[in-house]
Order: sequence, then C-alpha cells, then structure tokens
Amino acid sequence: MERQADIAVIGGGLGGVSAALAALRSGRTVVMTDPTRWLGGQLTSQLVPLDEHRFIETDGANRSYRVLRDGMRDYYRRHYPLTESARAEPHLNPGDAWVSPVCLDPRVGVAVIEELLAPYRSSGRLTVLMETEPIAVETDGDRVTTVRVRSAHGHESTLRAPYILDATELGDLLPLGGIEHVSGRESQEQTGEPGAWPTADPTDMQGVSWCFAIDHMAGEDHTIERPEDYDYWRDLRPPQLDGRKILSFGEPVKADGTPGRVYTFTPNLDGDVIDLDHRNMGLHPELWNYRRIAARKNFAPGFYPSDVVIVNWPMNDYVGGPLFGVDDAADHWKAAKALSRSMLYWLQTDAPRPDGGTGWPGIRLRPDVAGTADGFAMHPYVRESRRILARKTIVEQEISTTYRGESGSARYPDSVGTGHYFWIDRHHTTGDGRGAGGTPHPFEIPLGALIPRRVRNLLPAAKNIGTTQITNGAYRLHPVEWSVGEAVGALAAYCLEHGTEPHAVADDDAATEAFQHDLTRRGVQLRWDPSKRW
Repeated sequence: MERQADIAVIGGGLGGVSAALAALRSGRTVVMTDPTRWLGGQLTSQLVPLDEHRFIETDGANRSYRVLRDGMRDYYRRHYPLTESARAEPHLNPGDAWVSPVCLDPRVGVAVIEELLAPYRSSGRLTVLMETEPIAVETDGDRVTTVRVRSAHGHESTLRAPYILDATELGDLLPLGGIEHVSGRESQEQTGEPGAWPTADPTDMQGVSWCFAIDHMAGEDHTIERPEDYDYWRDLRPPQLDGRKILSFGEPVKADGTPGRVYTFTPNLDGDVIDLDHRNMGLHPELWNYRRIAARKNFAPGFYPSDVVIVNWPMNDYVGGPLFGVDDAADHWKAAKALSRSMLYWLQTDAPRPDGGTGWPGIRLRPDVAGTADGFAMHPYVRESRRILARKTIVEQEISTTYRGESGSARYPDSVGTGHYFWIDRHHTTGDGRGAGGTPHPFEIPLGALIPRRVRNLLPAAKNIGTTQITNGAYRLHPVEWSVGEAVGALAAYCLEHGTEPHAVADDDAATEAFQHDLTRRGVQLRWDPSKRW
C-alpha cells in the first residue's frame, strides 16, 4: 500500500506530535507513525513526567506547549475527584512531585494528545499508523523520496511526501537513508568543546532507563518472582559508577573523597514539602515523591489507596551498552528491561530500610499505568539519539554558565524557539562513563541546527538535531523537543506554501525573518527575557 501526504512524520513522540499539529494547523495533510500503542513518546509510552525548567509557568514555552500542559491539568479538573484546594490550584500538579510542576498519569497525556489530534483525524487530513516502524528509506540524490514502514502485524506501506520529518527516538531514518549523522561522544578536535573527551566514540552513549510504575500497599505482599539473573544485577558494580553497586541508594562518600548523594525512600509519606527548584535538591533527595504521578492528598479520600510513582532513578540507568550501532544491540534492549525487573525485586526484598530491615513487599507493579502486560513501559526512556550533521552545531561554550559567565547563552539571529533545564544533564554512559555537564543559561534553538548539511527535504523533529553529546543534555527535554517539532513542522508547511525549501530559507536573511514572523504568529517564543539566567 502506498500512502501520500504533504508531510510524513516518522515517530509519534512529543516532537512528532508537535510537528504534525503545526503542519495540520497550516492546512497540510500528514501521515504519522509510531512504534508503540501510545502517542507522546517520553511523556507516555516511556513513562517520563514532564522535565521542565523553573521559569516554565510564565516564560520559555510556546503557546501550543502551554495548551498541552494546561489541557492535562484541565482533564483532571473535568474527570477526577480532586480536593477543592487541588481543583482551585492554578498550577495543579496531580502527582505533587518535585521533578516537574505537571507530574501526571501517562494515560491523561495520551487522552489530551488524542483530543488535540481528533479534529484532523475526523477531517481525513491526518492518518496515524500505530505500532509501525520504518524499515527502508529511498533517496534520489539529495532528496528522500519514500519511507517504507512495517506494522507489528507485518503489514508494509510506502509513505511518499514532499517533506519527511524524522521524529523517531533513535534517529532511525538517518542510517536508513544514508544521511550524514553522528552518535555517541565527539572529541575535542571535532567540536572544540572544553568538556569533550580527547577521543570520539560513536558507541559511548548516555544510558537508557526502562521505567515502570508502582504503588505501595502496606501489609500486603506483591513480591514478583525472583528474576533468574537477579544475583548478577544485585552484585553488579559498573566501572562507570566507580565500583559502587548499581542497586543501592547511593554512597555517603564518593571515590574521590567528596560527599556523595544518598537517596531516601519513604512509601506514602505525608506532609512532604515540595521544592520544584532542582538547584536545592541537596545530598538526600526523597525518591518516593521524585516522580510521583498521583498524590493521594490531591484527591477525594480513598480514591487512591496509595500514591503512584514512576521509577526512573539512577538504579535503573542501564550502561551495559547502546541500543544501536553495535552488533549486540538487541541484547542491550533486553538487558535494560532485565535491570529494571531486578531493581523492582530488590526494592521488594533486599533494599535497606531505615528501621534496619530490608525490602518493601507491599510495592506493587502497576501495569495498567504503563499500558503493558508486564508492567514495564512500552519503550525505554532514550536520552540520546543519532544526531544530524547540521548546518549549525550547538556547542557547550554557547550555553554553559562556566563559559558564558553572566552574559547568558548565545543569541542566534535565526532562533526558532527557546529552551532551558536545570543542568546540562549527562547521565553515566555506556563507555568511559564520565563527561562534562554543568549548568546552562536559558537558551535558543537556531534554525541552522534543524537543517541537514546535504539532504534537502528531511528534517529532524526530536533529539536528533545539531547538538553535541554535551549540549544534548540540555536540549533533549520535553518542552525543547516540542519546540523543535513545532519549528520543523511549521518550516515544512511554510516551504510548501511559498514554493521554497529549508536551505533557501536559512540562506536568506529576509526569508528567515519572514519565517520567524510566521512562528511568532503561531505563538512560538523566539527569545528569552534578557534578564533570565540559570
């Protein structure tokens, strides 16, 4: 079967959804695919609540992103038995978690995304192929002509569109189409970044996390069957962790003698005070309310027998190997989930309790929240993708407080969006495991970072833009991915309307400015308040 549209969006994560909406709102037709049963990517099928910055309620987000997050809050007000105080809270946080001001059940995220897309499905201008992945890309010179996709049931389709947007979690279209890209860590010689390693390694990537949802039923025993490989994971001391066991709550003193972080874990704690500013997290953060997606105190008494928590913690950051680029990649997909399964069993049986005992057998896996039979997320949480060789590569000297001082991040004449996070958040990696992080000032998204050097009609719409491994640590979060998607969806629609192409828009200052006016009309924020700093 062949399907045609103005724009094909391959991948239905936040970037893909945002890109599709931008194109649809411009009157274009779109065909979109996703490998899972839920649209929303890291927010939904990967079980990762919104990772946002401290200015998010008033600054640093597109209007469309605010519609998404406000829509999720309103969904709770319309359908859930909130307490009167929670219902009246303008910045409602259903999970009352400190990782995010909007921490919620992923099924609510799915529902709101579907609400946003529903009119275009009804009109026939949007076709969505779920549980479908790309398997081949055909090109003609510097243009992508078709993308071949296959469903989980083995049905194949050929997608043909003037513009192809790669919104996949791992930048899958890049190798399939022979499109120039990088992965893993770059060298100092390649990027000029002070924090880069002397040598490059395309297989040295940030670890993935296979997340899962739990609650705690005191006095009950929900212990899962002991995993066959549990002893291996329980005793594992990855070299990236300087010899510390991966299944632990941390270390009081690090290998270099400096104070280490030791997490606390208190199921269904009451009266907790939430500080949304990660800069104040300290050395003893509480894991229970870290990524809590349902706080009992926000709902009618008895509605939730327990809080509900997403487990995306340092203990299930898998660093055994990358998910692509190596011969045994399939083994690492399996091992990432195996680590999380053993972590769950460890929490239920062997994890040290403050009273001197071990384990919380009342911890219960919540497969209904994950939307899966085994209770684990549909897809691992991916922090690092293949990245296009872009016309502009964003480097750490342009955003890091270490190198920018109080001058703020670099300002780009061709900015098409904004972003921020508390850190340049680089988790342990599959190789040498260490790398510069630091803190970023609020930053901009340059148009040049969204345009491949050679290919004319394929654009990145997720974590596959022109960043380095270092700057990806700040540009990979939910609101930034949404802004990237909106920018490229709008760019493809703009080019179709005006009979031009992305490279021509970027090459002409007047054309760039005209496109920026189009973005501004849509409610895209191009600049930060100049006074904003980390």
